[in-house]
Amino acid sequence: MVGRLAGQGSVRMVSRPGLSARLGASARVTVVSAPPGSGKTVLLRSWIAEAAPSGRVASVAVGRDERDPQRFWLSVLGSLRRTEPGSALVRPLTAAPDMDGWAIAERLMKDLAQLEDQVWLVIDDVHDLDSDEALRQLELLVMRGPQELRFVLATRHDVRLGLHRLRLEGELSELRGEDLRFTLEEARELLRGASVELAEPALALLYKRTEGWAAGLRLAALSLAGHPEPERFAAEFSGSERTVAEYLLAEVLGRRSREVQRLLLRTSVLEQVNGELADLLTGGSGGERMLQDLEEANAFVVALDPARSWFRYHHLLSDLLQRELRRTAPGEVAALHRAAAEWLSEHDFPVEAVRQAQAAGDWAMATRLLADNKPGLHLAGQAATVHALLAQFPAEASATDAELAALVAADELARGSLEAAERYLRMAERGSPSVEASRRGRFQVLLGVIRLLHARQRGNLPQVATEAKGLQVLAEAPLTAELGLSEELRALALISLGSTEVWTTRFEAAERHLEQGIALAGRIGRPYLEFTGLAYLAAVEIYRSAAQAAERSMQAIKMAGRHGWTDEPAAGIAYLTLGSVLVGQGRSEEAEAWVQRAERSLTEDAEPAARLAAQYFRGRLELGRGRDADALAAFRTAERLAERLDAPNLILARARAMLLYVLVRLGDTEAAEQILVGFGSQDRERGEIRTAAAALRLAQGNPSAAAAALAPVLDDSASALPWGWLPHAFLLEAIAQDALGDRVAAGRALEHALDLAEPDRALFLFVLDPAPDLLKRHARQLTAHGAMIAEILGLLAGRTSGSPPGMPRPPLAPLSNSEIRVLRYLPTSLSMPEIANELSVSHNTVRTHMRHIYAKLGTHRRADTVACARGLGLLAPSPLKVPDHSRD
Repeated sequence: MVGRLAGQGSVRMVSRPGLSARLGASARVTVVSAPPGSGKTVLLRSWIAEAAPSGRVASVAVGRDERDPQRFWLSVLGSLRRTEPGSALVRPLTAAPDMDGWAIAERLMKDLAQLEDQVWLVIDDVHDLDSDEALRQLELLVMRGPQELRFVLATRHDVRLGLHRLRLEGELSELRGEDLRFTLEEARELLRGASVELAEPALALLYKRTEGWAAGLRLAALSLAGHPEPERFAAEFSGSERTVAEYLLAEVLGRRSREVQRLLLRTSVLEQVNGELADLLTGGSGGERMLQDLEEANAFVVALDPARSWFRYHHLLSDLLQRELRRTAPGEVAALHRAAAEWLSEHDFPVEAVRQAQAAGDWAMATRLLADNKPGLHLAGQAATVHALLAQFPAEASATDAELAALVAADELARGSLEAAERYLRMAERGSPSVEASRRGRFQVLLGVIRLLHARQRGNLPQVATEAKGLQVLAEAPLTAELGLSEELRALALISLGSTEVWTTRFEAAERHLEQGIALAGRIGRPYLEFTGLAYLAAVEIYRSAAQAAERSMQAIKMAGRHGWTDEPAAGIAYLTLGSVLVGQGRSEEAEAWVQRAERSLTEDAEPAARLAAQYFRGRLELGRGRDADALAAFRTAERLAERLDAPNLILARARAMLLYVLVRLGDTEAAEQILVGFGSQDRERGEIRTAAAALRLAQGNPSAAAAALAPVLDDSASALPWGWLPHAFLLEAIAQDALGDRVAAGRALEHALDLAEPDRALFLFVLDPAPDLLKRHARQLTAHGAMIAEILGLLAGRTSGSPPGMPRPPLAPLSNSEIRVLRYLPTSLSMPEIANELSVSHNTVRTHMRHIYAKLGTHRRADTVACARGLGLLAPSPLKVPDHSRD
């Protein structure tokens, strides 16, 4: 029978108002740094419960060996949102595959810039934050967060956070091990809380032996409760950490019932335990009640949730229990780990399940669990966690396990190591016959998705098209069960396939697969896949209807806003599509903001085709504003990006066509002719190239050659053209025929151009090649487009160039990740050598990055660079003033 533990000693918390006052003092940052067992966590919990301002404390405990910056920051953000001020200021954020911890930290600073009331962010176990990136990001928030945001950081040892500057400024308060030692009076109160009264000499001796160490005193209190000779115990007790193990086993374990001893020993293999899992590992019942009793008795057992259903053991107890289990039942340890892995997997704790399988040394089971859960972990943004799990496998395991090789390939791909990814892909392909028949279909689909993403990162569209064909079998839902696919993997494959088909211009197939993937993602509750599908579906619509493309883009953008994905690459695709529609409609000023957002989202980590597309649309935007030189720079940047691709790209052909066209506009027909001659025969037959060639021939005074170049485009024998290009071709045909003196043919071609342009208000082309006399003459004839002609003529008459007042010019080229990291330190008072020290790079490296930043932003001084970066949204607003622009 399970008994209550009250009779065996229960230790109440001791109020420590002096320490609580220091936690809530005026310093911006309070560090509680002390060895294990010093009472850090108990102090924090007591302060939050009794002394901290209600509704203004956010509390986060770092998980053991936490290596995933995204998971850490999501917990910080979620905790801040639960405070009263944070609930109104901090926007919600949902996990996503490629979310950047730096972006989350910047986002938090932006959200909290308007914080008026003090809020405390309490982070316990900071020493467990095993990610240099996350520590640097935390330092950024500490150093540049608003004054009203206060920090309490608890750690077993000092961590490198650059807090020395705060110490010099008087903004740092520190509690060390000696500060946390109990006073003699506090030790007396602790013992009284356990119903223990000691004579003064015995109390003084016990206090001297423990040196005020919290864990030693708590253990002594547990042991003394009901002890027949308390004075003798006090005389013999050694409260040092080195010898406390004997007492911990004897008093916490030895004095419990046999059922409780069995529970503690067999569940010590777990990081966290609940009643059901405890019952499974012990083969008994009543586990939850036992755990609750242990926690009530303060027997080194800590509840993790308000319902007191999940628990963890103090690390001192956990380590000793595991050692005792290995000593008394070594043959059962692996079986306990395996049983825990199965339970955790069935109850949707995939990471913990894999760790338990690895602890059992069952590498095949660990691989199976990780492979089955890889899509979900990917979508939950736990790439760093997956990387840490893979690092625990033996180095030689991937050579003999095809599924593990595929997982390592995906991990290398996520980390940007394309060559290593390719090596492991080949390894996985060679080992595919060894995969169990029941798992082979799932394995082939996962491998196909990885191959597809690998080809996309290389920018090899012919290979992308080939890999996509291998996934088309997923378009038929009945095959899901036959292949053993989870709905999650099928949704991921459909969205990956559809988004790939957009880049390879297989638009009908793309639309079908994206719509299927979006519907499935919505049904199974995977909003990130739904959002990605919507973004790429908008890109499909651009070939048919600008209105539909804009509507789909806004759906994706609104969804990104709800979940905090506004900086994700898929959001960049939606921004580009919407910006393209606005450029096509002659609304360049409105388009500028969306193209800027796209450029911020499509960083170095985005796939090459998307980054190339961003430069292409930047060039079109600058053309629409009359900035031909800036447009030329953008199209040349697109060409340089294309050099990194393994094979030619659809967007590249259009960028080259526009490059040729801009040179014509700049009057450099000789350079344009050289580019045209340099095209291969296949490229010269593309509709975009033929349209640009027609513009060149018109500039050379050869309208006959222009009409000849356009003929295959107009009779539909050239390659398909996206929205806006075909009416442009008809406009150039009208200009050519008018120059040839055939006014009837010119009027017919112009009417075609207007027919195609009017439904979506495609005014851009009429600005690029203004033909006001031709339009005026056409307006006097019988036409259904009189209103549109009047709008075009008005646009031509009142055309302005340049950015709207107050809007900074966009960067001449996107900033690299390394440049962005340097940029984030520019608002601080740190010198270049100090920034270099913070980033663990050389002084020269920082100087080079700063030179590139200045060049890209068109600035010359550090202060101007910071102001420009803030205006572009690359940095959070200054915490010293409230920004007067609306929040994103």
